[in-house]
Amino acid sequence: MNIFLTGGAGYIGSAATEILLQNGHNVTVYDSLVTGYRAAVPKAASFIEADLEDQAALASALGSESFDAVMHFAAFIEAGESMQNPGKYFHNNVVLSLGLMEACHQVGVSRFVLSSSAAVYASSDEPLSEDSPLGPANVYGQTKWMIEQSLEWYRRIHGLRYAALRYFNAAGALPGRGEAHHPESHLIPLVLQVALGQRPEAEIFGTDYPTPDGTCIRDYIHIADLIAAHLLALDGLEDHDQL
Repeated sequence: MNIFLTGGAGYIGSAATEILLQNGHNVTVYDSLVTGYRAAVPKAASFIEADLEDQAALASALGSESFDAVMHFAAFIEAGESMQNPGKYFHNNVVLSLGLMEACHQVGVSRFVLSSSAAVYASSDEPLSEDSPLGPANVYGQTKWMIEQSLEWYRRIHGLRYAALRYFNAAGALPGRGEAHHPESHLIPLVLQVALGQRPEAEIFGTDYPTPDGTCIRDYIHIADLIAAHLLALDGLEDHDQL
């Protein structure tokens, strides 16, 4: 397939690009490099440095060839920041995603795989399932839920097939491809940076969580498993219009 992939210079997006290429797909990465790294984009992928805000550039890129699907990873992802600056998150995550959906409709892209988040679910003391009640506890989660709802309307009205993958914290690395963020906020790379002498200490936040030692417990998924799920979702849209 010909895949148009946003956010392909980031941690998850670049890993997805690499695995897609290994599986014989052609990938065009569209990334503004605001938080991503040009060096992270696999050399075999086509690369367009542009912002989703630039509707002319987006329309030109999507219309440059016949794309079979869009995989949308580009987003601001810091839950804490989203509560301090909600407008930034609603605009970047929701408004620009709507522009991407409309551009897909205009050029006839029929499949859309969204990097969503488990943050769309309501807080629960029990393990979550796919069908657990929704109810974001922060603006970041709300933006992902709004994107999902918008995709559903584009499916109903325009026939855009979509999959929304609601995952927790991605972790781990592919061979030769590690975890890096800008700014860095994930515990595992922070600890590794301390071990490498790149920062003096790793600060552990929170002492009053309902856990044995009072610190936070996170749910993780390995990056390789996460990307495998994206490829399965992409294939699943051949026979389903919503996943």
